[in-house]
Amino acid sequence: MKIIILGAGQVGGTLAENLASEANDITVVDHNAERLRQLQDRLDIRTTQGMGSYPNILKQAGAEDADMLIAVTNSDEVNMVACQVAHTLFRTPTKISRVRAIPYLLKQDLFGSDAFPIDVLISPEQVVTNHITRLIEYPGALQVTDFSKGLVRLVAIRASKGGPLVGHELAYLRQHMPNIDTRVAAIFRKDSPITPDGTTVIEDGDEVFFIASTNHIRSVMSELQPLEKPYKRIMVAGGGNIGHRLAEKLESKHQVKIIEHNSKRCIELSESLNKTIVLQGNAANKEMLLEENIEDTDVFCAVTNDDEANIMASMLAKRLGARKVMTLISNADYVDLIQGREIDIAISPQQTTIGSLLTHVRRGDVVNVHSLRRGAAEAIEAIAHGDHRSSKVVGRRLDEIPLPEGTTIGAIVRHNEVLIAHDHIRVQPDDHVILFLVDKSRVREVEKLFQVGLTFF
Repeated sequence: MKIIILGAGQVGGTLAENLASEANDITVVDHNAERLRQLQDRLDIRTTQGMGSYPNILKQAGAEDADMLIAVTNSDEVNMVACQVAHTLFRTPTKISRVRAIPYLLKQDLFGSDAFPIDVLISPEQVVTNHITRLIEYPGALQVTDFSKGLVRLVAIRASKGGPLVGHELAYLRQHMPNIDTRVAAIFRKDSPITPDGTTVIEDGDEVFFIASTNHIRSVMSELQPLEKPYKRIMVAGGGNIGHRLAEKLESKHQVKIIEHNSKRCIELSESLNKTIVLQGNAANKEMLLEENIEDTDVFCAVTNDDEANIMASMLAKRLGARKVMTLISNADYVDLIQGREIDIAISPQQTTIGSLLTHVRRGDVVNVHSLRRGAAEAIEAIAHGDHRSSKVVGRRLDEIPLPEGTTIGAIVRHNEVLIAHDHIRVQPDDHVILFLVDKSRVREVEKLFQVGLTFF
């Protein structure tokens, strides 16, 4: 595909990296020459310097025959106008735009063919908020991703002593929980992937990815680690877009406190939130944290737009007794350094957002993509079309499908019914098939499996 990406910031750069590795024709547009040069040094892409919404710059970037425009600059207005220009002047088939400001997002009528012609709206703050909310919903999970409108979830969890399955073969799970169906899609042991079968023994410290119906998630988690008590008290450092949305989402079921240094913003937050306690101050101030009973806090969540401030506040909160700390970190180089030490979960906004962008770039009828393990692995929900003559999957048993190495089918959703993958199941037309790839470079092969005859959807 020929794709133009507007914005060479963190999301644009991560996206270019993901797409360039999949043999797409990528052009990145940004007004910052230095950023473009850094990207070009690392990736096989073209770059154009200039304002992404200007017609002449879009033309220079190849908009006349581009398949897709992805506008992820820091300005909502530039992104929206760029989509309008691409539609009006160049008839670009697919236009994706990042829009952050809530006043725009509240007016859905703004986004349509007779207004701003944007096919897909991406709001990274909303994606990150949903991601953190799911982690709070399942204490002990490292990542929780939704498929088929939340009917199925893929969960990453660290196996630890005290979990009944630890030290046993996977086959033991079936005997131990005869009424619950689940599939372990992959295991990462010391950062190396293992493709599991019934004889695989779960070891303490393994990172286990399993798929199950949403109503069975907790039961399966309890097999892999001692079940943690639900989280009640949440402290959020940073009252920006993410902090605000998070408090809004959690305050009905949890006791939430927000720490924000800006007094004007504190007033806005206290006026728009119902039950949340809003505190003005510095989240990395020891006295303040102790005053607010940090030692009784279940989750300390640092979501300011400053990585260093988030890391320092989180490390301090953990040392003072917070049960779990989750930290928003934009700089990818920091994530591996700190996760799993004093910081329990490092959240990368780029990796969290990238899945929702990749969903629209995949060939075949792909309705969901989740980037896992900081982009190394991927989970995909694809819809099977055609019949046994035109499709490589329809009409076949799961054990007859020629899956690329390191790829497993975890579940099938058929007419809102969840079928956990077993060899004897045959794929039917319109089945939603959920796959796990330990090696993202195999994505193209998986897409080809779900393409019917010679056509793309």
